[in-house]
Amino acid sequence: MDFTAGGRFEVRITPSDVGKRVSVRRIAEIVDGRPVFADAVGVLTSWDEGVLVVTRRDGASVRIAESSLVAGKIVPAAPARRGARAPRATARELQESASRCWPARETARLGGWTLRAAGGFTRRANSVLPLGDPGVPLAEAAARTARWYGDRGLPAYVQVTTGGEDSDETLAQALVGMGWTAEGHALLCTAPLAPIADLPGAEAVRLSREADGGWLDRYHRTGASGDVASKVLGGGPSVWFAAVPADGDPAVTGPAAIGRCVVDGRFASFGAVEVAPDHRRRGLAGAVMAALARKALDEGASGAYLQVETGNEAARALYDSMGFTPHHAYHYQRGPLSAEG
Repeated sequence: MDFTAGGRFEVRITPSDVGKRVSVRRIAEIVDGRPVFADAVGVLTSWDEGVLVVTRRDGASVRIAESSLVAGKIVPAAPARRGARAPRATARELQESASRCWPARETARLGGWTLRAAGGFTRRANSVLPLGDPGVPLAEAAARTARWYGDRGLPAYVQVTTGGEDSDETLAQALVGMGWTAEGHALLCTAPLAPIADLPGAEAVRLSREADGGWLDRYHRTGASGDVASKVLGGGPSVWFAAVPADGDPAVTGPAAIGRCVVDGRFASFGAVEVAPDHRRRGLAGAVMAALARKALDEGASGAYLQVETGNEAARALYDSMGFTPHHAYHYQRGPLSAEG
């Protein structure tokens, strides 16, 4: 690999490049007083507390001490093979990606926990992502979490994964024992990307890097959190917004359908797919997904994922028809009201 510029190694990546495909070189060991180098190519999935994690195409992760890094650069994503299966990933990897693709406006670390806040706009951006030991006894971690969110006028939530090797079920049970309650049950579903790109109607969809006023008006979650919502929606490694014009329909204000996709290495995260009531059952949701999937394929992704609430049968039926299958379940544990005051 050619890392050099002017005959010298250069580290040309930073923590802001998390989610991008990179090539890095590090000192693996010292033999007879001389460094032995090792290289890794993959998606930079995290860069925290002096440690980088690069996830290779086969799903294996390489942990690299920042102090051992001697060179690094962003590399173009390899074109995805049409018809390829969705790449394998653990629940943790997908939840980390989902957090990057729906980024909070403020974060704090408590050991292996990441506390996220965004003015109350969605539970995902205003909850703890527990990816390890908090570094203190659980009762203390729960109390600190409640205070952190209480200082921001927010309820305390912890997002927990259920099922599979990355299950947080033990944590969930412990929080229940402390008076926390479960809500917001959902599934994270995955699918190969290429078949979605082949759905009809993509030609009628307009894509943009930014969500305009019409797009935000159509999105039902924006509400009073307009400014914060715009920042969360616009954050992520490679964000695309889709809209289908209403073609002058006087009964529809704004676009007839919208959607959002964030390309994050091997995966594309889909969400905010909504269709105006008078334009439903016309294939517009599929058209939006197809247009976004084509863009994601162009950027090297081969897998897709999305989140859907377990009780939303209509959405689940739609996504089932597109090839999405459940990967894992998750929900939120909400702190007791007395702890929020």
